[in-house]
Amino acid sequence: MTSAPRGDGNGRAGGWDQDSALARAVLSQQSIAVMELDMDLRPVRTNGAYAAMRPGGAGDDWLLEVTGTGAHGTVRAFMARVAETGTPVVAAEYPLGPEGSDRMVSLTCIRVTDPLGAPVGIAIAAVEVTERHRAQRRLSAAYREAFEIGGSLDVVHSARDLAAVLVPALGDLAFVDFPDDVLQGRDPTPGYHGAEAFAARRVATKSADGEWPAGLVRVGELVPTPPEPLMPAETTAGGALVIDEELGRRIVGDDPHLLRRLMPEGMRHALGCPLHHRGRFFGYAQVYRVDNPDPFGEADVKLMQDLCFRAALAIDNAFRFTREHRTAVVLQQSLLPPAATETAAAETAGAYLPAGGSVSVGGDWFDAFPVSSLRMALVVGDVIGHGLQATATMARLRTAVQTLADLDLPPDELLTRLDDLVQRMVAESKEPDTVGASCLFAVYDPVTGVCQMASAGHPPPVVVRPDGSAEYAAVVPGPTLGVGDNPFEVFSTTLPVGSVLALYTDGLVRRAGGGDDAPGGAEDPLPAELAKLVADGRSLDGIAAELTARRAAPEQPADDVTVLLARTRAVDGRDTATWEYAADPAAVHDARTDVVRQLEVWGLQEQSFATELIVSELVTNAIRHAGGPVVLRLIRDRVLVCEVADPSNTQPRLRRALSTDEGGRGLFLIAQLSTRWGCRYGARGKTIWTEQALDPARVSGCRGWWSCGSRRGPAGPSRWSGVRWSSRCAAGPSPCRR
Repeated sequence: MTSAPRGDGNGRAGGWDQDSALARAVLSQQSIAVMELDMDLRPVRTNGAYAAMRPGGAGDDWLLEVTGTGAHGTVRAFMARVAETGTPVVAAEYPLGPEGSDRMVSLTCIRVTDPLGAPVGIAIAAVEVTERHRAQRRLSAAYREAFEIGGSLDVVHSARDLAAVLVPALGDLAFVDFPDDVLQGRDPTPGYHGAEAFAARRVATKSADGEWPAGLVRVGELVPTPPEPLMPAETTAGGALVIDEELGRRIVGDDPHLLRRLMPEGMRHALGCPLHHRGRFFGYAQVYRVDNPDPFGEADVKLMQDLCFRAALAIDNAFRFTREHRTAVVLQQSLLPPAATETAAAETAGAYLPAGGSVSVGGDWFDAFPVSSLRMALVVGDVIGHGLQATATMARLRTAVQTLADLDLPPDELLTRLDDLVQRMVAESKEPDTVGASCLFAVYDPVTGVCQMASAGHPPPVVVRPDGSAEYAAVVPGPTLGVGDNPFEVFSTTLPVGSVLALYTDGLVRRAGGGDDAPGGAEDPLPAELAKLVADGRSLDGIAAELTARRAAPEQPADDVTVLLARTRAVDGRDTATWEYAADPAAVHDARTDVVRQLEVWGLQEQSFATELIVSELVTNAIRHAGGPVVLRLIRDRVLVCEVADPSNTQPRLRRALSTDEGGRGLFLIAQLSTRWGCRYGARGKTIWTEQALDPARVSGCRGWWSCGSRRGPAGPSRWSGVRWSSRCAAGPSPCRR
């Protein structure tokens, strides 16, 4: 201790008398534990607070034996250093008590000198800081847990995360309320317009003991509006509101029912804060202290504001994700074809399930559309990535597939052209690694029963035959679209009538852990699963719905799930007629005669004139420009198909003939007489085809499924008329046979 003058010139005591008075005051107080030690660190004297702080079973020198090492080393070491050097140690914190105890003590140590300045010992003051350390740990834990808020991109889940952090970090009870706009997925309007505009519903609660008080508003209930605003002006920009019992009763008013609904019994203090971000009000959170009598401090208010800000940020991110996800889903679903179609070739059904969780919608697509000669094209694809970019890429590829399919390209050539398109898209993209896709393209012919398919890095389809057997088609997948420099291989198989062909994306076979069940592997359940669903007699719609529903349980899939199912049909042999002619101009007359005779057999005499002209032009051109043999085929369905095949690969071209030209009007005449026409190439030569619409009411007989456009439905036979089914069959009341 430093020495002072013995007197101040006014006759008052000073010097040692003042020092003694200060020493007595320090040693007699009971708030700070004080101990004096000599230079050998032996205790000289202590005060009552020191004895009260002593752990059970410890001696007078217990402070020297405190375990642990702080910033200044052990307690004994830094005391010896203070005694030797005189350099004080201020607020050194050490654990207090036995191992495992959370008690903490703050130590301040100074050297004591005599009136001549010689060191005689040290003095140490100890203050227990256990509560402060507990509060710091609680706040640190709360900040760590705050990183979990908003991890699901779901606004209600974010509210539950916030309530889970508030209790027990700040209090015993906590709740979160949302306005209707937030709950209904609408972006709230900017600003906050007072409690009268805050029609809220409780979305999350948390109680320290697990039981929410019976009288308080529960999850899902509307929050009654108090007579005074819950949030004054200072809270509208994210400020917190500290409420004691008196202020709470004043806000709620004199209504005992409202008091019971809004204030827990025994409430001591409450702390509320709005969820406010980027000028938008997303909700309100509040925490109560019932068992803890301590008021909320500045650190508590800061923590509340930080937690609510993070929750509001998470909700805002969820809204932006939801907007993009909804836009992508609407765009993609608007681009997908009708889920179910029916043609002479097949009955189809499709299903699409977007990815859930934090994954945006992907670029999966499926398509089923007719191509020439009653054939059916089946397509399924999966674009790399997710979001609007993947959806836009999907739209471009789907349009390209339909355009290329109209050219009657074989599956391998179609994928080659599509690969060229994707390579151009990669070259144009600013992020080329995010552009690419897999695709499977198949064409089924109901006349021959042959299905041809090719794959660009896509999983093989499953074939379920009428006998109940199920297997993967042995298609050899080529590289994904955009790789280039690799040819695709065509796989052909004959499908019996009634076979089910299942095309899908990899989301259908992706396991919950993120891996894929490799097609054909020992753990692959898809073929057996499909075989059982088909054997149960379910409709294709029901099978597709069941497959997607199983992938959605117990939680949304991590990737889009797309399924396209097709049940094959066949054109009755009596609805086709085929002739072969030599390269002789006289064969044109024979062809006209054969066609007219066949149309009379089918009862289609009204089509004779147009069909005779079409056949005459096509056969004449084939004999004149391609040589022989020439094959003529007629197919009767909803339309009358006329095909002329020749060995030439010359491309027919429609042109406008001048008034002085003697020829060149043949294809123009064919285009006027038919509803559609085109040309496709085979392994040898080409086939020119035309379609003429038929009136179902004029088609006689009901020998096959499409022979009069009839089908047998749940309510009896019906007839195809345009794009609708009428209730009366053209063949009369007798059932139609498939």
